Amino acid sequence: MTGQINIYKNIVSDIASGKQLLAVLIDPDKFFIENASRFIGKVNRSIATHIFVGGSTVDAHKTEKLVVEIKKHTPLPIVLFPGDVTQITDSADAILFLSLISGRNPDYLIDKHVQAVSRLKLTNLEVIPTGYLLIEGGKRTAVEYVTHTKPMVNSAIQLIVDTASAGQYLGMQLIYLEAGSGAETPLSNRTIAQVKKVLHVPLIVGGGIRNKKDLEKAYGSGADLVVIGTAFEDDESFFDALLA
Repeated sequence: MTGQINIYKNIVSDIASGKQLLAVLIDPDKFFIENASRFIGKVNRSIATHIFVGGSTVDAHKTEKLVVEIKKHTPLPIVLFPGDVTQITDSADAILFLSLISGRNPDYLIDKHVQAVSRLKLTNLEVIPTGYLLIEGGKRTAVEYVTHTKPMVNSAIQLIVDTASAGQYLGMQLIYLEAGSGAETPLSNRTIAQVKKVLHVPLIVGGGIRNKKDLEKAYGSGADLVVIGTAFEDDESFFDALLA
């Protein structure tokens, strides 16, 4: 844990300078830790700017072990993208303090956050309040299953925009639009663009992005930071198209 990096400040600064940010999402339950050196080597050679670590269902202690190992191989900031309080580890640099504002399950609107406080007090993690919106992506996702919430309908653009705006009014420092891990289709360009219009905080977009064309469309529509996970899990050659 470096404890000195201001992740959020750097994100805002990079966006202001016109930089397009990319996070590689690593799920501890789907990643073989013995492959860390080779895989992270590819991440380092790519245009990736951040590494996100987390998943909807992760065994206790797996996150800690994985983050420690990743730290050995990269200077990139490591940000926790936790599905539960058990995924909190001081070995990372920051944590997205996710509030699932697209759903109405109080566990993921406030209860999990209260449970996390005692753990966070024991860390030096930079805590970044993040409004998280789950949008339908063509298949039932682990997020939907674990949180017992339904994704927002892709065509309900105004509702999505208003929900993102509500998160911003609540003081969220990031808004994260997510089609879900393994989504069959990425978020529509129109949805991203309309949400971006009402925000003055950075916009993160993830889910269903499987090639460079999808990535460029997301950036072109207004995404400030794009998250890719499953595409790299399924085909590491994707990194070859994203060399720095």
